[in-house]
Amino acid sequence: MAFDELLHSIAKLESDIASGPIVPAVTPQEIRSYLAARYDFAKPLALDDVGADVERMLRRWQVHVTHPRYFGLFNPSVTPASVVGDTLAAMYNPQLATWRTSPAANEIERHSLAWLTGKLGFPAESAASFTSGGAEANLSAVVVALTRAFPGYGERGLRGLSASPTIYLTGEAHHSFSKIAHMTGLGREAIRPVATDANLKMDIADLARRVVEDRRRGLAPFLVVGTAGTTGAGVIDPLPELGRFCRSEALWFHADAAWGGAAILSPRLRSCLAGVDSADSITCDAHKWFSVPMAAGMFFCRHPDAVGAAFRVETSYMPGKTAGGVRDPYTTSVQWSRRFIGLKLFLALAHHGESGYVQMIEHQARMGDVLRASLGRVGWRVVNTTPLPVVCFTRDGLDTGKFLAALYQRQIAWMSEVRLGGGAPVVRACITSFRTTEADIEWVVREMDRLIEVTT
Repeated sequence: MAFDELLHSIAKLESDIASGPIVPAVTPQEIRSYLAARYDFAKPLALDDVGADVERMLRRWQVHVTHPRYFGLFNPSVTPASVVGDTLAAMYNPQLATWRTSPAANEIERHSLAWLTGKLGFPAESAASFTSGGAEANLSAVVVALTRAFPGYGERGLRGLSASPTIYLTGEAHHSFSKIAHMTGLGREAIRPVATDANLKMDIADLARRVVEDRRRGLAPFLVVGTAGTTGAGVIDPLPELGRFCRSEALWFHADAAWGGAAILSPRLRSCLAGVDSADSITCDAHKWFSVPMAAGMFFCRHPDAVGAAFRVETSYMPGKTAGGVRDPYTTSVQWSRRFIGLKLFLALAHHGESGYVQMIEHQARMGDVLRASLGRVGWRVVNTTPLPVVCFTRDGLDTGKFLAALYQRQIAWMSEVRLGGGAPVVRACITSFRTTEADIEWVVREMDRLIEVTT
């Protein structure tokens, strides 16, 4: 199959988006009225017409996260190879629940995950799977850790435990863990917040104090979450120290590297992830810094037997055991029926190679440095410390909400507001596109400086 036409369409769309607006001005009622007037599904419509109309809606009514001046959350520009991967997966629609139904697809995923397993420093026999995203990978970590720490959990649930399990993380960690505590039946009170230092990193001394205190109260500490690139400020917790502490206290160490994990490929940045290989499990999202379309999370665990125990199931209607000792994915992950998630990452890795990914990741890190320097030259104050391209900044008298509204209205860039450590709101910018250039950043900073007169 020739993909020239698809690649040409992708290139044209990239160009159109880069030269167009970033932020839509639209209300929910406007979109609802538009849909209600055109789509009652009473009769069939021409696919060309509907497809063109949907593309117009997406073009007009969406924050364009692939725009080179989108400095927002971890929604990247995507590589053309990964778009081809998503297209092929949709065309063939393989079902990855079992190996027998999709041998090629399962082996392509296994090959890609094995390569990343090695890069992360995990043993070759580790378990790894693609997930719908970081939240599912984090859920997997909690379920597997519970299963390993409490042998009765799998059969009798929490009511079979003699003490209430507890999880330790900082206020800067991803808030999916609050939902996970609810969903697993642990309860949100099982989340035990740990203090941070001046740079918002986890305070190991406070962690140790809380674990001792909770054990004295009859609770059952079992899991510590260290973040490798927090959403708000790009903070990397002290991973080596966390690894040592968890080993000494027989606690499961989960490294949430949903965004920052890709830095393991970079000679410039990988030292920042030192200690991630001491984790029991790792979350890493390909749909973040690996620049593939959503959804493509990944879960890695050095304890394959614990993964098997957590997700084991027997059925009479699925294909029987596969020769060669292959475990069917539906018995080793949260998902059952599953799309061919890994193809887009496989194609992107094959097309760009490791060196191409190093170049993309390090380019974005450099653009973060350019942004910090540019802001400093014109009087902004950067308030976070990280090697990753997340830049949080403010200045005296700034009305953050008013400033961001003006930024969007003038289509200068998309940034967000964040409160770090419970402080006052500041502006957060993250370089998420490998297409962002130094010229983009310098222009944005100049335009922001002109907004100060009307927003302070």
